[in-house]
Amino acid sequence: MFFRLSPARRTIFLFSILLLLTSPFIASALPQIATIYRPSLAAICLLILLALELADRVALKRDLEVARDIQKWLLPHAPPSLPGLDIAFTTRPANTVAGDYYDVLSLGDAAGCDPGVLFVIADVAGKGIPAGLLMACFRTRLHTLSRSTGDLADLVATLERGCCDDSYNGCRFTTAFLARYDPATRSLFYVNAGHNPPLLRSSSRPIVELDAGGLPFGMFPDTTYALGQVVVGPGDLLLMYTDGVVEAANEAGDEFGLDRLHAFLRGTAGSAADCQQQLFASIDAFTGRAPQHDDITCLIVQFSG
Repeated sequence: MFFRLSPARRTIFLFSILLLLTSPFIASALPQIATIYRPSLAAICLLILLALELADRVALKRDLEVARDIQKWLLPHAPPSLPGLDIAFTTRPANTVAGDYYDVLSLGDAAGCDPGVLFVIADVAGKGIPAGLLMACFRTRLHTLSRSTGDLADLVATLERGCCDDSYNGCRFTTAFLARYDPATRSLFYVNAGHNPPLLRSSSRPIVELDAGGLPFGMFPDTTYALGQVVVGPGDLLLMYTDGVVEAANEAGDEFGLDRLHAFLRGTAGSAADCQQQLFASIDAFTGRAPQHDDITCLIVQFSG
């Protein structure tokens, strides 16, 4: 605590402590002065220090609330209405400002044709304001790129270079999953940049983990990424999530885990919004009164006929 104080406030703190520690020596020489003035002066100094710190905390809280409101504004407010897609998403921050990001975007194309829809979910390493700032940078860069290209590989390569510029030499990397859906062919092209593998549930095959890709964005310059592809059918459901889902812990320290998430997905039914509500209810039932340590975010897409 002492080293977090400014130099001037350290001086006030040390002066107050010095008054208290030297009281026996002062009392033996000047008992009346020591008894009356020394404790009062020490108390006044400490009260001044406390008042200054409380003022800073109030200002910081106000700034955090403004940052939270801005971050909410940056995230999509309601799922877009797109033919053949049932979409639901939500996030539950662990702190006032979060590092999780999700979005659904229409990709741009120079030729004028419809290149499809982009699903994205990302998680900046760390928590609080630093992660929130980098999340805002990631979001701005992605929105700009999505208007100029419909090619997922080009988008990912450009996004990786930008994240490297903002990563503080790899210390602030970003895990992300980006998927481009082509409604004409029902093909889902995706890149997983070190993110928790999304789960694709289908009635005709076991649950598939979408893990093709590479390292998180921002770790190493010129990183290359493999492009994955799956074909989705009517009724298939894609669950994208951040690590706060599987790492949600109960009071005993046990994590929700990937096995429970698989079991949940096999047993759930209904719309994307129903699945989202059931997932958060399942996490809440598992964690009980244990505090939330990480942001919890999910993006769910159900493909219709």
